[in-house]
Amino acid sequence: MPKKSSSDQPRALADINEWYAQCDVLILGGGGAGMCAAIEAADAGASVIVLEAASDAGGSTAMAGGLIYMGGGTPTQQACGFDDDIEEMYKYLLMASGPNADESKVRLYCDSTLEHYTWLTEQGVTFKPEYYAGKHTNTPNCAGLMITGNEEAWPYNQHSVAAPRGHKPLIKGDHGGIPLMENLIRRATEKGVSIRCDARALTSIMDGRRVCGLIARIDGHECAFLARRGVVLCGGGFIMNDDMVARYAPRLVRGNYPNGNPNDTGAGIRIGLGAGGAAINMHEGFICTPFYPPGEFLEAMIVDGNGQRFINEDVYHGRMGSAILDRPDQRYYLIIDSRHFDVLNRPPNGGYPVAGTGDTIEELETELKIPAGGLCNTLQQYNRFAAEGKDPLFHKAEKYLTPLDQPPYAAYDLSIDAGGYFAVMTFGGLDTLTTGEVLTIERNTVPGLYAAGRNSAGLPRCAEGYASGMSIGDATFFGRLAGRSAAANTQGLT
Repeated sequence: MPKKSSSDQPRALADINEWYAQCDVLILGGGGAGMCAAIEAADAGASVIVLEAASDAGGSTAMAGGLIYMGGGTPTQQACGFDDDIEEMYKYLLMASGPNADESKVRLYCDSTLEHYTWLTEQGVTFKPEYYAGKHTNTPNCAGLMITGNEEAWPYNQHSVAAPRGHKPLIKGDHGGIPLMENLIRRATEKGVSIRCDARALTSIMDGRRVCGLIARIDGHECAFLARRGVVLCGGGFIMNDDMVARYAPRLVRGNYPNGNPNDTGAGIRIGLGAGGAAINMHEGFICTPFYPPGEFLEAMIVDGNGQRFINEDVYHGRMGSAILDRPDQRYYLIIDSRHFDVLNRPPNGGYPVAGTGDTIEELETELKIPAGGLCNTLQQYNRFAAEGKDPLFHKAEKYLTPLDQPPYAAYDLSIDAGGYFAVMTFGGLDTLTTGEVLTIERNTVPGLYAAGRNSAGLPRCAEGYASGMSIGDATFFGRLAGRSAAANTQGLT
C-alpha cells in the first residue's frame, strides 16, 4: 500500500488488496458525537468500529464542562420548579444560532429535546435535580441545572421566555464531560462497539462516488478499514490547525487559548472535503472571555479605551468576548468601586490584571489614559439611570444595576493583549442534513458519508449568541442521528 495518504486524495476501493478490519459502520472520533453515533448504530444491529487518534477515547467532550442544552420541561427542570415551553426554547435557540442558523436542525433538536434527555439517562447519565441560581461558567457544586447563555439578557429576553436549560452530568465542579463520556464509552463497549485508539484517520476509501472506508495510520503503518454501510465523521473541529484557522477563521487567530484537544486538527472535515463534501460556516467560532465569576462583576461597568460602554454587562461571556474581538485594537476595562474591592484578591476567572486605581473617577480616568471626560461622563450617566433601575442605552437587567458611587475605584484590563483568557474554538464544518448525511456544494448527498459534532456545521453557528451546552447537545443528538442513518443505509456494499 502506498505511504503518506492525503485527505484530498481518496483511495480507490479497487486498489485495496488487504483489509485491517471490516464493519458495517466506521466512525472517526471517540468523543461525544462519535460515541453516540456508535451506540445508535449498534442498537440498529450494525457492527461498529470507532477510530480514535488519541490513546483514550473521550475527545474534547471529556475535557469540557459537560453542560447539555435541553428544555421543554425535562424532569430536572420540573424537579427544580421550572416550567419550560419547547416553543420558547426554539425561539431562543434559533436566535442564539445566529444569522446562519439551520432552522431545520434547530426545530428538530427542540422537538426532540425530551426524548434526548431520556436517551441520555438510559445510557446512565445522571443530572442532580438542583438549580444553581448564580452567574457562573458552570455549576461550581453538583447542581444539575443552570442558565447558561443570554436567556435573561437583552435583546434575547425580548424574543423568548427565559428558562434554565443547561444540564450538567453529576459531578462537583466544572468537569461534567468526564461522567458523560464515561457512561457513553461504557455503553458503547457493552453493545460490542470496537474502539481502536492510536488510530489516526488519513483519507477515505471510495467506490466511485460512494465512501466505503477509511485509511488510518496505526503503529506507523497505513491500514485499510472497510465500512459496508457508511462512514461517520466525528473527529472534532480545527482549532488546533493553525493553517486552517488562519485560512478559514482569521478572527479566531486573535484568541490566545485554543479550546479543544490536540487532535482537533480538522482531519474529519478535510477527509469529507476530499470525498466531495462541502464545508460551510467555516469563519465562525466560539469566543470566551470569562469576566465572571465572581458574579459581582455583572454590577460593574465595562468600557472601551474612550471610556464608552458598548454592551450590556450582564451578557454571557461569549457574547462579551465576541464584542471585544470585533474591535481588537481597542482597550477594554472593567470598572468597579469600593463595594467590590473584596474581589481584588479574587480576580475574574479570565486572569485579567488590575489596570489602575483612583481615589476619584477622574484619577482613574487619567491613570487609564482615557481622554479627559470620557469615563467621567459615562459613569455619571450610568449612575443617574442605575439609581432609577434603568439602562436606556444598553438595557442591562435591573437586578444588576447598582450605581458605582462608592470611591475609590479600580479597573481590570480586559484587552486582548493584557494577558487575560480568550478561548476560541471553531463552529464550521461539513454541510449536512439533519440525518447526518454529508452534502456536496450542489447539496446532493455523498453516498455512504455522514458527519456530526464539530465535523459538521450543526446548531451553534455564531459567537455572539452562543450558550454553553449547545455544542455537546448538538454533538450527542446529531451524532445519534448520523449513526442511525449510517446503520440504515441499504445502498452500501454487500
